Amino acid sequence: MGGFFGVASKNDCVFDLFYGTDYHSHLGTRRGGMAVYGKDGFNRAIHNIENSPFRTKFEKDVEEMEGNLGIGCISDYEPQPLIVRSHHGTYAITTVGRITNFDEIVKMIFDTGHSHFLEMSGGDINATELVAAIINQRDNILEGIQYAQQIIKGSMSILILTPKGVYAARDRLGRTPVTIGKKEDGYCVSFECFAYLNLGYTDYKELGPGEIVVVTPEVVQTLAAPGTDMKICTFLWVYYGYPSSSYEELSVEKMRYNCGEKLAMRDTVKPDIVAGVPDSGIAHAVGYANASGIPFSRPFIKYTPTWPRSFMPTKQSRRNLIAKMKLIPVHDLIKDKKLLLIDDSIVRGTQLGETTEFLYQSGAKEVHIRPACPPLLYGCKYLNFSRSTSEMDLITRRVIAEKEGNNAENVLAEYANPETDRYRDMINEIGKKLNFTSLDYLRLDDMVDAVGLNPDHLCTYCWSGKE
Repeated sequence: MGGFFGVASKNDCVFDLFYGTDYHSHLGTRRGGMAVYGKDGFNRAIHNIENSPFRTKFEKDVEEMEGNLGIGCISDYEPQPLIVRSHHGTYAITTVGRITNFDEIVKMIFDTGHSHFLEMSGGDINATELVAAIINQRDNILEGIQYAQQIIKGSMSILILTPKGVYAARDRLGRTPVTIGKKEDGYCVSFECFAYLNLGYTDYKELGPGEIVVVTPEVVQTLAAPGTDMKICTFLWVYYGYPSSSYEELSVEKMRYNCGEKLAMRDTVKPDIVAGVPDSGIAHAVGYANASGIPFSRPFIKYTPTWPRSFMPTKQSRRNLIAKMKLIPVHDLIKDKKLLLIDDSIVRGTQLGETTEFLYQSGAKEVHIRPACPPLLYGCKYLNFSRSTSEMDLITRRVIAEKEGNNAENVLAEYANPETDRYRDMINEIGKKLNFTSLDYLRLDDMVDAVGLNPDHLCTYCWSGKE
């Protein structure tokens, strides 16, 4: 995924930029970066954060940087922010999103006379550099951003640091959030709204879909009004978002309670305790417990002080091993108990299957699994939710392929509908493969109700296949 933070202040902005960016560390695992502008011009630092926290890597840079304008990012893939020199002048740029028509745009840029792109270590072109190249096709930065919003398929939210201020643009359909905070000496721009609260900012405004503003220490000026169409990613509430964040005025924590409540309302099993897979499953489990009256408990504790994040390593086997080693059992809460366990989702199923075995080995009598979202059937086309190379990485698609063979693509809609026999057969087969006592997913209609927004404003493509 990735996240960003920007500051326009009457005073030095580096302290706020450093901590505001760090508050986005849950959104990315590969790179972190900051760029500032002050009396000595632009200054930038980028570090690999795969095995060390953002704060540790940037402590020295913070002591050396100064400026009243700045942008920072946590990235799940490409190094950024980038510093670009063009006919717009020199600027720094960082982005959050995904370009699905990448090759088409690269060819178009080459055809218009662009000479080259710098390859990253994996041989790919930096997506943020491509966005800058698009912006540079137009006469000014505003027109360039609008052009990028127009031609990019997928999603792209953008921060651009110039000597005069910070441009902030939310993706054309608002798939990711952009929020402005305000305090006495300036403004900040943030992906996560909670990131600025402890820095003394208060909520100023949330950008609408496609809205573009320029932020200076004195004012936030709207350059392009928001559009009326929105498709914000529902998975932000289910998994990606930090519990204290809010999107479209609905807090992540509250939405997760709602999901748990919806699960409980349809359930018929009577476990001894309800638990959540740390960390993102916990709030869903609290909602279930509150609605059902079944006690919430923590039968295993996540040990995090020295372990890297479980989804960080590139090798799946290592990711699974680290995820397992982080969970420490509390045997008194497991032995001879019927457990109902809630996780945010099931993707490949490997980790949750191993967690279930771990609970059986620790003495659990039953392990009932309740994912807090519907079955994932489609790879995300709009955000970097997963860099899987094939939808066959999804356990749902593997099960469907086993049942349907070459006919699988023709009947996916039935597998997405919880009222059909095909859906129920798929759920039963997944439960058998992963050795769950029982398995039931949150229904799509219940999840949409848990958000409470107009359903037309939510992206649910990864569950429904509907754009």
